Amino acid sequence: MKRIKLDAIDSTNEFLKRLSNKQELENFTVVTAESQTKGKGQMGAVWASEASKNIIMSILVKDFLPNISQIYNLNIAVSLAVIKVLEFYEIPNLSIKWPNDIMSYNKKIGGILIENSIKSDGTIISIVGLGLNVNQTNFENLPKASSLAAVCNKQFDKEELLFSIKDKIESNIKLWKHQSDFLWSDYTNKLFKKGVPTPFSDQNNQNFMGIIQGVSPVGKLQVLLEGDRVSEFDIKEIQMLY
Repeated sequence: MKRIKLDAIDSTNEFLKRLSNKQELENFTVVTAESQTKGKGQMGAVWASEASKNIIMSILVKDFLPNISQIYNLNIAVSLAVIKVLEFYEIPNLSIKWPNDIMSYNKKIGGILIENSIKSDGTIISIVGLGLNVNQTNFENLPKASSLAAVCNKQFDKEELLFSIKDKIESNIKLWKHQSDFLWSDYTNKLFKKGVPTPFSDQNNQNFMGIIQGVSPVGKLQVLLEGDRVSEFDIKEIQMLY
């Protein structure tokens, strides 16, 4: 495995992106950091992480996505890989909060950010960023955040977890061609709040109730609304209130 270890960096995603633009990197090259100053979450949110306590990693993925309409397939392969590894370590009550937050009970323990770029020859290069709270236990002013250590009341081996997650991501990607239907079904079944009446807010700050049914092929959240109609929402169009 090609791994680049950094002490501190602005963002592992940005570092790997810059590096891949300068030189040819082997598939599944991994960049890790003990801390990052400009960690990113979905829609520009900041991902804060206590130095040396958590997993901060980015993985280069090539030759997986045949076209841009299938980009959500990578989200599914990656988030399920993280869930499967954490299940092996007996982390309780795991789920995936759409589109890519890793949850234990009602607390966020990890987040995934995938950034895709289309090269001049039409190939798609993906940078998969993962922040996973491992041994951090202080989440002051972050009431919805937690960690493996906080949930399980013990410390974990970060390196062991990191290698397990990287290997499972690679495995899921290689299995996708033969098991895509199963992986889609598994992802749907692991959705946070699936089948449960849940309050949401739309982009006009109007609150409403809905029941998550699943995710569309292009990654939109499918929600059952009043009148038994199912509507699809993009990430900018809906926010779960919990």
